[in-house]
Amino acid sequence: MNRPAGTIATICARGGSKGLPGKNLRELQGLPLIVHSIRQALACAAVSGVYVSTDDQAIADVARAAGAQVPFLRPSELATDQAPKLPALEHLVAWVASQGVKVDTVVDLQPTSPLREPQDIAAALAADPGAGLVVSVCEARDNPYFNLVERTSDGRVSLSKGLGSGRRQDVPDVFALNGSIYVWQRDALQLAAQQGLWSVPRIGLYVMPRARSVDIDDLDDFEYAQWLLSRRKDTAS
Repeated sequence: MNRPAGTIATICARGGSKGLPGKNLRELQGLPLIVHSIRQALACAAVSGVYVSTDDQAIADVARAAGAQVPFLRPSELATDQAPKLPALEHLVAWVASQGVKVDTVVDLQPTSPLREPQDIAAALAADPGAGLVVSVCEARDNPYFNLVERTSDGRVSLSKGLGSGRRQDVPDVFALNGSIYVWQRDALQLAAQQGLWSVPRIGLYVMPRARSVDIDDLDDFEYAQWLLSRRKDTAS
């Protein structure tokens, strides 16, 4: 496949997981979980290379065998439970750029989101070319204008936002970050690694269906993803 330079895909995958131990290597439909994301990135013609940041040698070995590049094991200070993700991502991208690889755009894929498809990656790349960051979302099941409530400082309960509406159609659409895809422009990633994701001046959205937006955190999520993939196979056959 002839691939243009300038856009790389990244996957950050720590070895530790409290909700579902070993989840990044747990087999889903016959493949280690992380391999689904690697294959999706490799199948996207706009991506020039796939790079994995991990602190776990077993994950590194599986990722390399699947076609990703794993240039190092992540430094321990970037691999703790408390360590934020963006500095680890910036550490990986800075290393890639230091090797003479042209990096204008970074498509960061969450390894626990295996139900995205290669066309989702391509569509997210095209969603908002002027944005420093494009995030993938799905339509939220709950809406702060309609049915999300919170306690006020005096102990009462009120709607999280707005004055209340009798109809869902009367309130703005809201979306939930699904964590699947983040399309970063290089300068925006550098800024966010220092000041946080919401410091990026312009953030665009790529809307995905809920059926492709599962984020695996525990065994229930994993089994649900298995069921969705099985249903997808049955529909295709």
